[in-house]
Amino acid sequence: MSDQVEPGAVGSVAAGPGPAGLAQQAAFVPQTPGTPVSYPRPFHGRPVSWFAVGLVMVAFLIGGLALVFGPTWWLFWLGLGLAAIGGLIAAATNIFEDWY
Repeated sequence: MSDQVEPGAVGSVAAGPGPAGLAQQAAFVPQTPGTPVSYPRPFHGRPVSWFAVGLVMVAFLIGGLALVFGPTWWLFWLGLGLAAIGGLIAAATNIFEDWY
């Protein structure tokens, strides 16, 4: 990211050493329609994190449908147990470090 306090900072964005020796990277994005642009691939989390989130979502779906379609309490408790297992998997694999 460029230093936006200095005069002329927007026009002088170039790759080079920045503050504390960090390298700044600026990508040129063409404004012409139809020009192919390649962006760096963002980080979307690990597969084990997606598994934990998917398990919790399925568990909530099972529990919610069990409450809607009749007094099937065993199915509700199964959904609650699956949600707890998904939460434990998420906590054990440190899912909160995947946000960057």
